[in-house]
Amino acid sequence: MGKPYSVDLRKRVVAAIEGGMSRNQAAKRFGVAISTAIGWMQRVEKTGSVEPSQIGGYKPKAISGEHAVWLSQRIKDGDFTIRGLVAELAGRGLKVDYHSVWDFVHAEKLSFKKKRGGWRTRSTRGRAAASPVDKISRSRRS
Repeated sequence: MGKPYSVDLRKRVVAAIEGGMSRNQAAKRFGVAISTAIGWMQRVEKTGSVEPSQIGGYKPKAISGEHAVWLSQRIKDGDFTIRGLVAELAGRGLKVDYHSVWDFVHAEKLSFKKKRGGWRTRSTRGRAAASPVDKISRSRRS
C-alpha cells in the first residue's frame, strides 16, 4: 500500500477548487486523478480538513471473551470442521468468517488431524513411482 498524498498538495488542490477551478481542471493541473480531487473535496465538506485518515492499526480479534472460551472447549470435546465451527458460532450469535476461525484454531494450537500417518504408512507396492529416478532404480533392481 502506498503513502497518502502530502497535506500541502491536498490543500493546494482544494484551494484551487474553492477559488473557482473545476475539479477536473484542478486534478489535471496538479497531476492527480479526478476521483482523488473529488474525494478530497468530499472530505473537506464532511470533516473540514484535508488530512488523510489513519492507515492500518490494531484490529481486535473477532473471536474473544466467552466465545473464545466456548470455542476452545468445543474443539477439545471432539471432531470438528472449520466450516462447522463457523456455523455453530453463528448459531450462538457471533458472525465470523472461515479465516477468523482458522486463525483462532491454529493460534491456540488446537488443530485436529483426522488420520495418523497417512500415505507414509501404506506399502509401496501399489504406489506409482514419484519420479523418473525411482523408475530407473526399480528397473535396475530387477
